[in-house]
Amino acid sequence: MLLTGRVLKWCCLINIVAFAWTNAAAQTKGKSGSAVTFKKTELTKRFIAEGAAMGDVNKDGKKDILSGAYWFEAPDWKEHELAKPQEFIVNGSYSDSFLDFAQDVNQDGWVDLIRIDWPGKAAAWHENPQNKPGHWPVHTIYSSVGNESPQLVDIDGDGRLDLLCNDPTGKKVIWLKCPSKKGETTWEKYVISNDPNNSTHMYTHGTGYGDINGDGRKDVLVRSGWWEGPAEGPAKYPKDKDWKFHPADLGQDCSQMYVLDLNGDGLNDVLSASAHNYGIWWHEQRKEGKETVWIHHEIDKTISQTHGLALKDMNGDGHPDFITGKRYFAHNGNDPGEFEPAFVSWFEYKPGKVPTWIRHDIDDNSGVGLHVTVEDLNGDGLPDIVTGNKKGVRIFTQLKGK
Repeated sequence: MLLTGRVLKWCCLINIVAFAWTNAAAQTKGKSGSAVTFKKTELTKRFIAEGAAMGDVNKDGKKDILSGAYWFEAPDWKEHELAKPQEFIVNGSYSDSFLDFAQDVNQDGWVDLIRIDWPGKAAAWHENPQNKPGHWPVHTIYSSVGNESPQLVDIDGDGRLDLLCNDPTGKKVIWLKCPSKKGETTWEKYVISNDPNNSTHMYTHGTGYGDINGDGRKDVLVRSGWWEGPAEGPAKYPKDKDWKFHPADLGQDCSQMYVLDLNGDGLNDVLSASAHNYGIWWHEQRKEGKETVWIHHEIDKTISQTHGLALKDMNGDGHPDFITGKRYFAHNGNDPGEFEPAFVSWFEYKPGKVPTWIRHDIDDNSGVGLHVTVEDLNGDGLPDIVTGNKKGVRIFTQLKGK
């Protein structure tokens, strides 16, 4: 039978897809590296937030935990209010703190709390009162912050972490520049896209910041494509002018997205995880002539609602692993797998032409919220994990190997 150009093209596409999903079965095979173990410490079992951050609140040299309306003082994790708390119901309601980040916003030498509320509502930062009693002063960052996975990343390279999100009221994709001078408190808005139909809904899932096209400049990505980082630099580009958008199929609704070359072919790929279903994937970038195509590979399909995803070298082998888990009862029992164990897991990355990951389960009765915070909490040089969700707030402290 003679194949027309159109039929031949479809046959090639079918072969590519078959190759991608055939390889998917091997994505979690391989030999494990050095053993990594953790100690779990429950700070509270109450539903107070779906995020948590680390920072030395009282300047005693020890990192504390901040989550919602509370901070927990190291080393005994005494609970302190930083705002007026509210009561939240596990099966039926949501909190007013979907993500929590720690940063010294006004550069007074004291770490503050950046608190992201319900998608579409105002985001705020709580000013550390420098060991004075009472609730912390609250400052609005922006009146309408959307996307369920906003990221705190350094957009303009000034060493300060900015907020990457959308504005569902103004129907724009934006970044908010963190105050850069001591004493300043205003976050400055810069537009990435004015297209009201592109990733501007308050419940948009998935965003990331990384160099997609290898030009040395970081780009902003969503699952429908990516905006090319301007040559002038994000802070020097006209504040209301669109970045150039490149449509691309970067997978399904997801949480945080990361850009890195996973198979060593010199082209950067994308890592993502399903927010409300099953699936963790890497999206392979390929060149076919002058065209760029994306091939989707499945890493895992056994944990649902992986609404928080962090990238970190967990075992010190120099390779970026990832940490995720179940956002417990994200939609009050209505999502796939909601009644299955609430895992927190890290996936050990094994580089190669066909990269593989080894899943290591840390815990099966906790899970994650809308993000995962991974930092060295106790100064021993090992990355630790903190998560907050409807099961409470807890720390996973990595133990030194014997």
